[in-house]
Amino acid sequence: MNWLDEVKWDASGLVPVIAQEQGSNDVLMFAWMNREALAKTAELGRAVYFSRSRNKLWFKGEESGHVQTVHEIRLDCDNDVVLLKVSQLGHEPGIACHTGRHSCFFSKYENGQWTVVEPVLKDPEAIYKS
Repeated sequence: MNWLDEVKWDASGLVPVIAQEQGSNDVLMFAWMNREALAKTAELGRAVYFSRSRNKLWFKGEESGHVQTVHEIRLDCDNDVVLLKVSQLGHEPGIACHTGRHSCFFSKYENGQWTVVEPVLKDPEAIYKS
């Protein structure tokens, strides 16, 4: 059996993916992969996701330069969620979020509201120049 056949793809042929920073274990982001993206990620050792909004493969860092080097690819116990252990490249500390923050999970629920708890490390306008 092909290793990709063991993944439980959803009705759209996608699987959810969590990117976790190797070393700190910070959860950097959540995204989706299709079969081709997961195969490319394993082949290249670099995170390749599937953009649902653009309906195409998305090589993390193709516009921002914030590439994710993949150290491990793990599959959860139900075979329906992928975990990538990555190094976030392109800025120190690594920026994974399109808002210029280290992690996409920068809002924390506190006292009945969402509070931003991580700073912008680089202005997104400087990252995504036209």
